[in-house]
Amino acid sequence: FSFNLWQEDLTVPFTEEDYRRRRPHPNFKDHVEVEKLVTKLGKTDKTRFLTYVIASGLKYGAGEDIFHFLFKSAWHGEEAGLPIYGDGANVLPTIHIQDLASIVVNVANAKPKTRYILAVDGSHSTQGEIVKAISDGLGTGTVHVEPKKSALLNKELLQCQYDQLMLNIQLEALCVKDSLQFVWVSEAGLVEQLPQIIKEYKETRNLLPIRVCVLGPPGVGKTTFVEQLCEHYKLHHLKIADVIKQNVERLEKLAARTSKQDESEEDDTNAQQAKEHLDLLKEDAAENNGRYSDQHIVEFYKETLKSKPCQNQGFVLDGFPKTCEQAKEVFAEEEEGDKDEGEKDAKESAYNKLLMPEIIVSLDASDDFLKTRIMNLPESKVAGTHNTEEGLLRRLVLFREQNEDDVTVLNYFDELEIQPSHFDVEKDSSHNITDTMEHIKELIGEPRNYGPTPEEIKAMERKAKEEKLRQEAREREERDQHKSEERALRAKREAEWTDQLARIKREEQEMLETQSIPLRNYLMKNVMPTLTQGLIEVCKVKPDDPVDYLAEYMFKYNPQVD
Repeated sequence: FSFNLWQEDLTVPFTEEDYRRRRPHPNFKDHVEVEKLVTKLGKTDKTRFLTYVIASGLKYGAGEDIFHFLFKSAWHGEEAGLPIYGDGANVLPTIHIQDLASIVVNVANAKPKTRYILAVDGSHSTQGEIVKAISDGLGTGTVHVEPKKSALLNKELLQCQYDQLMLNIQLEALCVKDSLQFVWVSEAGLVEQLPQIIKEYKETRNLLPIRVCVLGPPGVGKTTFVEQLCEHYKLHHLKIADVIKQNVERLEKLAARTSKQDESEEDDTNAQQAKEHLDLLKEDAAENNGRYSDQHIVEFYKETLKSKPCQNQGFVLDGFPKTCEQAKEVFAEEEEGDKDEGEKDAKESAYNKLLMPEIIVSLDASDDFLKTRIMNLPESKVAGTHNTEEGLLRRLVLFREQNEDDVTVLNYFDELEIQPSHFDVEKDSSHNITDTMEHIKELIGEPRNYGPTPEEIKAMERKAKEEKLRQEAREREERDQHKSEERALRAKREAEWTDQLARIKREEQEMLETQSIPLRNYLMKNVMPTLTQGLIEVCKVKPDDPVDYLAEYMFKYNPQVD
């Protein structure tokens, strides 16, 4: 930053000797003041205190820093390509983070006389060269030019990072070359060491591809499992029909360039080769009743597996390879140029480690189970597929024939010590065979990617919110239903209690009436006649003491009861 406004011939690299004449950018005057202060403190008492200023280039390597947004975009394979801000001709001084650490350690140990040390590698790459190299090595290979100001709209770029990307200066680290002794990790620079830098980037950020192969008899549900795995791990689903279609479309797109006049000689050669390839495919399909031979299918799969998306995120092979011969051809090692000498043993040299699945899943089931499963599928899922009764039986016979002998796809993987994991879906009684899926996820492990995108996070939040609202609605409905049931039960119990009380009262009344009949008859026969006459006499005579008169009357005219 402190050299950023030096208006001299940029073709001549600046060295440590020029640091006194540097003029900093206004945004970085504080950096220069700190450098001066550190240098001054080191001159106060050299016997007790030594200070050094190590001015490093833009750091790269490991998980990346300033260039991380470029690596991330390329890893995701964004179709628009990577952005070059401005004309891209500005030279960016760079250094690998491990080389910078080595320089710091060497300075501390060697105590060189030079107090101001430049820490940069030997490259003088421009912004455009770096962006193009990252796009070619990790992404789609495409770049596009954007105005410098548009970089400020990039949410993943801070102001200080923007200033770093807009640097335009050549630096040469003379002190590092002449006075320090260490083994460089990337002396040639980011562009030259890009394959190693990409490997570091993927390993540091745990972005290594997940490679899975799912095999099994027809109708066992391979595609369903693969779709769920691809959705969970953000992998690429490789179905034979899609692989063929994508490769044919790619060849057609290349062949269409033969009619363009502004193409380069290399592009024109590629277009001609694509056209010839398409002609061979048409002849092959005509000879095989519309199908392609194994030779072309294997070629399609190899091209797809070597593509940047599959090498970045990973893939899940859906029911392929079907035979041992196909497996050997698809995963065969390339020519010597693709081999890393000293890293492969005898078994590893028999296959391409970049294409070989690391996890083999075998879904097992009996023929009777498969027939029953297909018969129970809805008509909408069966229509237009091979899962008709006749188609299933034909495919089952072919599958069993291909897997009868010892020369099978599973044995091929087993011999390479890539042990297949078997899952008997017939024994899984869970809904939609979720238990088997969970076991497969445990086998694969955690996802190796950047996690959900902002759009996916919003979708998950929206989905969680909708699910919460549905859950609250269900709970509210359950509470209302519970209250309604309680009211109905209480009303029913009250009605039963009222009916029971009325019945008890009625029974008591009937019992009293039944018990009072003998007494009533007795009174009517022996008491009421005399009492009635006595009352009549009381009314006639109207004595002063009617009760005493009535008592004497009753005693006087008391009938003799036997």
